[in-house]
Amino acid sequence: MTRILLFVATNMAVLLVLGIITSILGVDPKSQGGLLLMALVMGFGGSIISLLLSKTMAKHSMGVRIINQPTNQDEAWIVETVRQFAEKSNIRMPEVGIYDGPPNAFATGAFKNSSLVAVSTGLLQSMTHEEVEAVIGHEVAHVANGDMVTMTLVQGVTNTFVIYLSRVIGSIVDGFLNRGNERSEGGGIGYFVTVMVLQVVLGFLASIIVAWFSRYREFRADEGAARLMGQPHSMQKALARLGGLSTEDLPQNLATMGIAGGIGKLFSTHPPIEERIQALQKLS
Repeated sequence: MTRILLFVATNMAVLLVLGIITSILGVDPKSQGGLLLMALVMGFGGSIISLLLSKTMAKHSMGVRIINQPTNQDEAWIVETVRQFAEKSNIRMPEVGIYDGPPNAFATGAFKNSSLVAVSTGLLQSMTHEEVEAVIGHEVAHVANGDMVTMTLVQGVTNTFVIYLSRVIGSIVDGFLNRGNERSEGGGIGYFVTVMVLQVVLGFLASIIVAWFSRYREFRADEGAARLMGQPHSMQKALARLGGLSTEDLPQNLATMGIAGGIGKLFSTHPPIEERIQALQKLS
């Protein structure tokens, strides 16, 4: 909670400084408070709602079957593995589920003590118990690190900056185009065109930042799995196995919490498997 409050406070301070700078540049200071509030509500609103609904959406979109009572040895082993890792991580036991699909796994949930860890049938069929255990450790590490909340905060902050900066710059451009003329209330054509263009451009840049942070979290989750396993070799084996398998990207709302996925270097939510293995080798 302290980390979240400091994170929000820091970004509020940045927005305040931006407000002062834009006032110096000639943007109507009376509109700054309302604009900041609107940007915060719009920027964080969708991200927070998505976070709160993440577990329910994941269950339905991925067809996750929650293991309430194990019906076979594999299910009992998965539940017990998650339980042991949760105890080591000092978090409440997550819900555990299985879904049909290519090799992958994910963790989701609004809070670390109310989470879901799910593995695919493809993962269970193509990996050894040791490798699956490492993947489960990776997902539990995501939960223990509070990655779901952190990603929501990062997404919310970048959304807020996109909304705020696009409108501030739109006002500056509109004022420049209408020098000497009476400005229409709410802005003219220059304002609306600038806002639309900048929301696309800044949104593009924001997605690069979010993807970079997601890749950073993957290294931390790999390291967390190594700690839970007591050594990094099992996680290395799991990643090497994933590198030789045909995986499938998770839906966008779950992509950052999976074990594999992402397209392109800048927009990939996961680092290259080779880099992740090299990072684990350094732990040895």
